[in-house]
Amino acid sequence: MAVLLAVGSQAPDFRLPATTGDTVALSHYRGKRNLILVFYVGDNTPDCNRQLASLQEERETLEACNAAVLGINPGTLDDHQRYQAQLGLTFPLLHDPEAQVAALYGARQDDGTVRRTVYLIDTQGMIRYGRPGMHWNDAFLSALSALA
Repeated sequence: MAVLLAVGSQAPDFRLPATTGDTVALSHYRGKRNLILVFYVGDNTPDCNRQLASLQEERETLEACNAAVLGINPGTLDDHQRYQAQLGLTFPLLHDPEAQVAALYGARQDDGTVRRTVYLIDTQGMIRYGRPGMHWNDAFLSALSALA
């Protein structure tokens, strides 16, 4: 089982293609925005639909905390773009070939699939929250509030 990155450690940089047509890097956010990384299992799966739609619904709260959201999984950009349109997501979804970035963040399982994992990274690139599962818990909300 992959090991999650520790709270207080520096988040590893990455560069991935996004549904925006750009290549997105963690370093693009440094000094500008807090970042919520959501490694999700798959496009158009029930739990992923609930999780990503809820982040979209919470965008005003997230904006108040200067937080941007990136959804990451190995699906193709075409699939991500359809999924983004279906859910009305305004945040980018990133294509992570072979779940390489997921592996860096301890979110790739032994069989190569992605384990639902959420990280909160501050403007200096430090991990302030990292856990498998959904983001609806007191620890995530406390970490997010501390960055506001």
